[in-house]
Order: sequence, then C-alpha cells, then structure tokens
Amino acid sequence: MTAILHQMGDQHYSFYIETFQSSSELVDFLMETFIMFKDLIGKNVYPSDWMAMSMVQNRVFLRAINKFAEIMNQKFLEHTNFEFQLWNNYFHLAVAFITQDSLQLEQFSHAKYNKILNKYGDMRRLIGFSIRDMWYKLGQNKVCFIPGMVGPILEMTLIPESELRKATIPIFFDMMLCEYQKSGDFKKFENEIILKLDHEVEGGRGDEQYMQLLESILMECAAEHPTIAKSVANFVNLVKGLLEKLLDYRGVMTDESKDNRMSCTVNLLNFYKDNNREEMYIRYLYKLRDLHLDCDNYTEAAYTLLLHTWLLKWSDEQCTSQVMQTGQQYPQTHRQLKETLYEIIIGYFDKGKMWEEAISLCKELAEQYEMEIFDYELLSQNLVQQAKFYENIMKILRPKPDYFAVGYYGQGFPTFLRNKVFIYRGKEYERREDFQMQLMSQFPNAEKMNTTSAPGDDVKNAPGQYIQCFTVQPVLDEHPRFKNKPVPDQIINFYKSNYVQRFHYSRPVRKGTVDPENEFASMWIERTSFVTAYKLPGILRWFEVVSMSQTTISPLENAIETMSTANEKILMMINQYQSDESLPINPLSMLLNGIVDPAVMGGFAKYEKAFFTEDYTRDHPEDQDKLSRLKDLIAWQIPFLGAGIKIHEKRVSENLRPFHDRMEECFKNLKVKVEKEYGVREMPDFEDRRVGRPRSMLRSYRQMSIISMASMNSDCSTPSKTTPESFDLELAPPRAQRAEPAEPISPPGSTLPEVKLRRSKKRAKRSSVVFADEKAAAESDLKRLSRKHEFMSDTNLSEHAAVPPRASVLSQMSFASQSMPIIPAFTLSVAAVPGTEDGSRSPRLSQAFLPFSESDKNDKNDKKTLKRKKVNQFFKTMLASKSSEDSKQTADLPPDL
Repeated sequence: MTAILHQMGDQHYSFYIETFQSSSELVDFLMETFIMFKDLIGKNVYPSDWMAMSMVQNRVFLRAINKFAEIMNQKFLEHTNFEFQLWNNYFHLAVAFITQDSLQLEQFSHAKYNKILNKYGDMRRLIGFSIRDMWYKLGQNKVCFIPGMVGPILEMTLIPESELRKATIPIFFDMMLCEYQKSGDFKKFENEIILKLDHEVEGGRGDEQYMQLLESILMECAAEHPTIAKSVANFVNLVKGLLEKLLDYRGVMTDESKDNRMSCTVNLLNFYKDNNREEMYIRYLYKLRDLHLDCDNYTEAAYTLLLHTWLLKWSDEQCTSQVMQTGQQYPQTHRQLKETLYEIIIGYFDKGKMWEEAISLCKELAEQYEMEIFDYELLSQNLVQQAKFYENIMKILRPKPDYFAVGYYGQGFPTFLRNKVFIYRGKEYERREDFQMQLMSQFPNAEKMNTTSAPGDDVKNAPGQYIQCFTVQPVLDEHPRFKNKPVPDQIINFYKSNYVQRFHYSRPVRKGTVDPENEFASMWIERTSFVTAYKLPGILRWFEVVSMSQTTISPLENAIETMSTANEKILMMINQYQSDESLPINPLSMLLNGIVDPAVMGGFAKYEKAFFTEDYTRDHPEDQDKLSRLKDLIAWQIPFLGAGIKIHEKRVSENLRPFHDRMEECFKNLKVKVEKEYGVREMPDFEDRRVGRPRSMLRSYRQMSIISMASMNSDCSTPSKTTPESFDLELAPPRAQRAEPAEPISPPGSTLPEVKLRRSKKRAKRSSVVFADEKAAAESDLKRLSRKHEFMSDTNLSEHAAVPPRASVLSQMSFASQSMPIIPAFTLSVAAVPGTEDGSRSPRLSQAFLPFSESDKNDKNDKKTLKRKKVNQFFKTMLASKSSEDSKQTADLPPDL
C-alpha cells in the first residue's frame, strides 16, 4: 500500500476520488483510511531502528493526508455538508502523526538529526501548519470541537519546536474566543486544558520556554479583543502557576529526596483545592499518601487521607467517579467509603501514636453505629478500641519530637524552596546533628551556614545554595477544655509538642558593659518567633513559615524565665519519680545537686549580685514587680527541692549515701539563707495511698508551664477569683517565721467548747491543715475526693472563670506567693464547716466535708455540759479582751457564719 501511494500523482488521486458515486461512500472511505493510517502510525510494523522505512512511510502518509484534506475542504466543509466525525478523525490522525516517536528529532544524536533533516525535512512543521489552516477554515463549526480537541491541540503545541509552537498556540485563543462568544465564558476550555496539562507535563512534555511563549502569545492576542482581555489574563496566570508547579513536580520525580517530592505534591494539592478541581485533588492526595507510607510517616499519611473523607458525607448517596479514586472497582455509597477510610486512618494514627486523633474518629464512627445504622456489634468493637487508645495515652511513653527551622537561601534552589524558611518536625529521638546531616545529603553542593541570624540580600541573590538549620521550641496554644482542670501530665505533655503553629528561637546577645564575673547582668535574649502556614503535625512533616517577628528580653526577664524553667523541671522530675519507681536515681541526683550545691553551677547567687542591689533598684525603678517575681520564684524553689530530696533519700543506694548527705547539708544551708532573705513558702505534705494512681506533684504543686512563660510582660500572678470548688487564700507578706493560723470559729448552734476549738487548732497545725476530728470522720470521703480537687493544670493560661468572691478563713496561712496556684482540695478540707457550704455545691461535696452529724453533736453536748459551764466564764473574759482581733478575723468570713 505504501508503494502504491508513493507512485500516485495528483491526477491519480483526483481520478480515484471521482470513482465514488455518493458522498456517503467517499466519507466512509476517508474515515476508514484515516483510521488505518492512525493504526499504522501508532503500531509501526517496522522495527524502531529501521529509520529509512519509517521516514519513507511518513512521507507517503503526509502527502496522502494533505490530499485528502483538500478533498474535505472542497466537499465537506459547508454547513449543510459538514461531516463532524470525518473532521474529528482528521484532527486526531494529524496529531497522532505529528507526535509519533520517529519524528521527534531532538531525541536523536546530532548527526542523525542533521541527516534526517537534510533528506526528509521536519515533517512536524508541515503537518502542524496544515492543522492550523484546517482549524481556521472551520468557521462557525469550531465550537463543535470544544473541548474535545483541546487535548490533542495541547499535545501538539508542547512539541519542543519553536516555529511549530508559534504557529499553533494561537489556536488556543481562537478556542477561547469561540466559546466566549457563544456562552459568555470559556470554562469548558479552561477545565479541559488544566486536566490535560497535568497529564502531559507529568508525561515529560513542556518546559519553561513553553510557559513563557504561551503567556506572551495569548496576551498579545487578547490585546486585540478588550472584552475578553481580562478573562484571558486570569487564565494565563492560572495556567502559568499550574505549569510552574507541574514542572517542579516533574523535576523531583526522579530525585532521591522524597521530601522534595512531597513538597511539590502538596503544592499541586493546594492548587487544585483552590481551583475546585476535585478529581485532580484526590488523585494527588493518594500520591502523597503513598509517599508517606514509603517513609513510615503514618501520622502524616493519616492526615492526608483524612482530607478525602472531608469530601464525603454520612449518607447512602452513590459516590461519583471524582470522589472514588481509591482503587475500588465496585460502586460504593458515601457512608461505605467514608467508614472504610476512617478504619484505615485510625490504623495509621495508631501506628503514629496519635491516639487523640484516633479517638476522635472512633467517636464519630460510634455515633453513626449507635444513632444512625444501629449496629451495636460494631459499636462494642469501637468502644473497646477507644478504651485501648485511652490506656495507651496514659501508659505508653511518647517521646517529644524536636522541631528544626531550616532556611534555603540562594538562587541555586528550586523555586518551591528558594529563599524560604520551613519548620520541620523531627522523628522520635532524632538529634539536630543527624537531621542536618540527612538534610545536607539531599543538597551535596549546598554550604552550611553557621549563624542563626537571617542572611542579607547578598546571600539570597547568590547563585549558590546555603542551608541554615537550628532547633526551635514549640509554643503551647491555649486549650479551653483544659482550663481550670487537673490534667494529667501524660495528656498535657502531648499538647506541648503537637497541634503547634508557633515556635520560638532564643539567642543570647551582650549589651552594655560586660561584667566578667557575672555574665547574667548583661545577658539579653533576642527571641525570634515563627508562625507556620498550618499546625504540626499535618499532611507534611514540615510547613513554610509565613511570618517572623523579633522581641528582646532583658537580663532580669531572662532570669525570671530561667528560674521558672528550673522550678518546672524539678516538679516534672518529681512527678516522674512518683509515678515510676523503676527509674534510675542518677538524673534526679544531678538535677538536685546542680541546684543546691553552689560549687557545681553557682545557684542563683549571681542573680542576687546582678539584680538585688541598691544600685540596680535605684537605676531601674520600673522593675520592682519583676524583682519581686524573681524573689518569689527563688523562695518557691526551696519547698520544691525539699520534696525532691525526700524522694532521693528514699531511693538512694548505700553507695551514694555520702553524696546524699552532702547534698542534704547544702540544702539545709540554702534553705536557711533563702527563708531568711525571701520568706517561707510551704506546700501541704499529703500522699495518695491509692494503688495504681500515684499523685502527681507536678499537677498538685504546679506554678506555671515552661511554655506559658513566653511573655515576661504577662501577668503571672495567681488569679484573684476562684472556681466554685475553692476558696480564696488571703495572701500575707513573706516572713521568716511561721504565723499561727487563725482560730476557727464554731458555727451557729454548735455547743462545742472554745477549749475544744483551741485544741483542734493545734492538731490542725500538726496534721497539715486537716482537723483531727474531721480527719477520722471523713477519711474515706477524702480519699475519694482528694484526686478530684487537685491543683489547676499548667494549661490554665487565662484568668479563672468569674464567680462571686468569698471571704477566706485562712487569712494567716503562709501562702504569700503570687506564683503558687490555688489549692482546691486543701482549702475545702479546712474551710468546709457548717454554714460555709454553698447551695450550688454538689450534695457529694457537702456531705463529704461536714465535720459532725447532728447526733454526734448531741452526744458530745451531754458529756461535756459540766465542763463547759466551768470554763464558760473564762472564755467570755478572753473573748472580751480580744474583741478587736476577733472582729478583724471574722470580717473575712461569709455572712452566715
């Protein structure tokens, strides 16, 4: 056939066409011929290295196609005789011809390229120009080929031949113009070109030159049509943005760095999401999911797949092809698909130790099982799974990940990294050195920057690659559901390093005169704050920094923050040793000895020399509150250290007993000094005897979170208002000697002698704030309730809920600090006497803290009537002499007392 067509001249073609007696027969012949040509081009019968035979066949086919095109123009172009399918077959044949592998000359060697070009010419140009001419001849029939021909024309324009591109790209504008004239927009064209562009570029076609040429040609054409110019400009920006991301994505597909592939995939995800391209969005979701699974990033894989579920509803509506994309061949409802995805995601979260997220999804599934489909068997399995996750939260150790700020500077990086800063979430136990080494291996030509300050424009505009990497600290966000509640540390520690979007980096700087003997006096802190685009963890292990700010912290503020951090660390260590008796004693030994032994780290003596001087007080009158705050923190460190040393004494081995004795001696000296200078701070010394749930000293005595000390200008004092389950503790000034607590006042109607109250007062002092008579009566209730009324969590970052304040019955207690939180369990056990109970309090609380029943009172009255008569006159005299003091004390009591 090729030989026959090769021998045919123009007269042979004309004579043969005339042999067809009807137009329908001619149409059938042309359509069959086009199909046959396309099959022969797509399935070449010759081996690929038979280049001469392939080029001969292509030259013969090209001549035949052009001859048949002339016949189509003559007989099947007019509106009445227009044959859509024939023209459609022609365009698809021409595009198949122009895109065949044997004509892609740029893929050949230079010698082979020149040989083919000299002997046969570039046949792509010839057929491309023919396609252009045939398109413009369609006239009003062009709209019939939109959007069907958008893909083939796009494939043709992507051929890397500049003259061909210049000739065929204007066809796009003509398509937009045709659709705009018909419907007022060109949405069909836009949707189709975005869909096809993704497949073509991923397949290896397209380059930056094409992107620039497309922009310039379309904008030049639009300038001649003002009515459509703005819409064309928006389309050009859209396609240009997509092309940039697609080219970046294609560039890293063969890269060993999966991080770069993930970044480019997310960029495309965001593009398709912003432009409502649901099918393409889901397609890249699963590509990202697969990349995460390859790296064992189960948490990120779960968050990625969770985005798909957000497109689904809890309904029995059939899923469309756009939202399936899961490899399922059979049709599914939204409910079935969403439930299946939830089960997969829960498994991913379980492997990633993100049990809080898994529980959230389990609860949503449980609601469907219980309230919608009434499958109680599935519900029971779900609840068992939830219980396991809750148990894991409390019992399984979850190491805190480190976070790293990474800056990519220089023009040598790809556009999605160039001159940008990212916050990376490290893996379990991953050190900065290991992370940085792995990072540098991805960019072997990059230079590591040894400074943490932001570089100048000279570095950013340099042709090379510069990487900056340093550790940053996450900032805990406020969680309203934890406000004013005793939250276990296993729970709150998770939120200190998860669901975070703000990060800090602190760098010491020297200002003013530097004292070589005391560096703290001139040590300022330059703190840089970073805010990421999304919270971590998320669909990536890193996110770009969208805003940065800098603040400066004075030496005094730095000292306050350091002391707060030290106190927090002591409390956290105490809590760990209370919860786990198997922990080695060495870390606690090092921590306590480093603080109490001045020969080790110097203690806080340098703070005293730097700030607690007359010169500093005179030169900085505005720092009085901060100085008081620092003194308060130093004073509070003593009871914290005392609690730690008690634990150390119980666990220390005989070999370390001399070490402990020296440490205890140092502590005694330190305690005497601090209490003399800054007053006494005390904590109730009670222990929880319940098996399996050791009391958390960190929750019971917590003053502030490490993270909550981010701003030294914030008010860190104890809130003046309490929750309904606590009383105010009236603060007295710090003192060196303990003050006697106020005498309790018997409630109205009680016949308890004043002498009994006096003895009760002494017993209360000995028993650490619990009345001796009450302690025996309410022991079982206190055991049940002591856990419930613990200290407020360190997540209490805002003021307590506003409630009417109550008067204190502990006005003389030694809680002089503004750093110490209110102690609900402690205050209730002392203050809950008849007449002080609030009507809104739960019956359980009211009953638990009543010191005596009515019958108990009557028995006591019968036995002690005689004794009361003898001493009654004596106490009348005593009360009269102390009337002024009593009136002052009773002024703080509720009216009903």
